[in-house]
Amino acid sequence: MTAYEKAAYLKGLADGINFSEQKDCEKLLRAIIDAIGNLAEVIDDIDEDLNEISDQIDAVDTDLAELEDYVYDSDEWDDDCCCGDDDELYEIDCPACGEVITIDGDILDEGSMKCPACGELLEFDFDCDCDDCADED
Repeated sequence: MTAYEKAAYLKGLADGINFSEQKDCEKLLRAIIDAIGNLAEVIDDIDEDLNEISDQIDAVDTDLAELEDYVYDSDEWDDDCCCGDDDELYEIDCPACGEVITIDGDILDEGSMKCPACGELLEFDFDCDCDDCADED
């Protein structure tokens, strides 16, 4: 039962008792029942508005999910670029001592480092031929 229905029920009970408007206590009780009825109407209106807003938010959420799928799953975003990815790890063999060294994209971009095992200077001559890098030249 909604708040409005409960208020209407109270009003019906008060009408059934057949209050006379002459006693102050009865006037007060009638005013309270009317106020409860008004508040119940406002609550029902707010509840309807809230349901409508909730439906709109659900629709926006669905549209946003579709947009995210389009943007992030699009072929325009090429994750297979040959450029050094800062989060990706690469393994290289030191030509001097044969030690396998793991480096990340930042080190690859620097162009060189010393082998942690033997101290040999390792230089990375990394030429990229992807479209993104060709645009930077």
